[in-house]
Amino acid sequence: MRSKLFVPGSRPELFDKAMGCAADALSFDLEDAVAAGSKVQAREQLRDYLSRPRLTDKTLIVRINAQDTAYYADDLRALVNCNIDIVNLPKVESAEQIIRLAEDLQQLEAQCRRTSPLKILANIESPRGLRLASEIAAAHPRVMGLQLGFADLLEPLGIDRHEPRLIQAIQLTVRLAAGEAGIAAYDAAYPSIKDPALYAAEARYARQLGFTGKSCIHPTQIEMANEAFLPSDAEIEKARRIVAAAEQAAADGMGAYQVDGQMVDGPFVVRAEQILLQARQAGLLQH
Repeated sequence: MRSKLFVPGSRPELFDKAMGCAADALSFDLEDAVAAGSKVQAREQLRDYLSRPRLTDKTLIVRINAQDTAYYADDLRALVNCNIDIVNLPKVESAEQIIRLAEDLQQLEAQCRRTSPLKILANIESPRGLRLASEIAAAHPRVMGLQLGFADLLEPLGIDRHEPRLIQAIQLTVRLAAGEAGIAAYDAAYPSIKDPALYAAEARYARQLGFTGKSCIHPTQIEMANEAFLPSDAEIEKARRIVAAAEQAAADGMGAYQVDGQMVDGPFVVRAEQILLQARQAGLLQH
């Protein structure tokens, strides 16, 4: 999911249009994008829409309401049998919240005989959630990724969202927490639609930290995310040289060797193989 476009659950006129966009994933939102008085109607509209036969290969996500709200249980009951892949839980601050969601999903899936278990995307968007990100990431096998959120994390504390050193430190913390659990990390949305250069720069830096993708709040951000999270031609060619050298080194019984003047061993080969796999999945390599 290089790009994940948020779609307000209260705007059904946007649903079909979003399905036709270039985003890898759609995140239908029942939380922040929906006013309290519209949440029940939005849930029903979204359930009706996502109950139709699936006509897309996009990853489909629903961001439900937080567990301490009156909407959480009804959100799950309405959506668990829909054609979606991931439940996005906001305001996660403990492993116990993830375990509760996983148990709720298991029970509801058994009742409706769902055959493909839903995955969990956990939002890290509070000081406590950030501090416990590693525990949250490893809380349950259903957790497929951590989603960073800056608005809820920074705005209540009066912290400048545009301070690069701060943002980068938080990004690294979340990425390492996800890495410890062996899952993906997804970068936060960028609120200013009129600053495409800043969005693109933030996305490129997130990829340098090993993030898998970035949220989009407007269709104009999709292509920037898709481009930022693909390997460059130079990266692909270097990865091919590393993998080829690794194969030769294995045949020669060598553990470390040089590629382009750089000492290379196991971890570099793992990264090179990841780059080539991503390039193949994106159609940048044929074999």
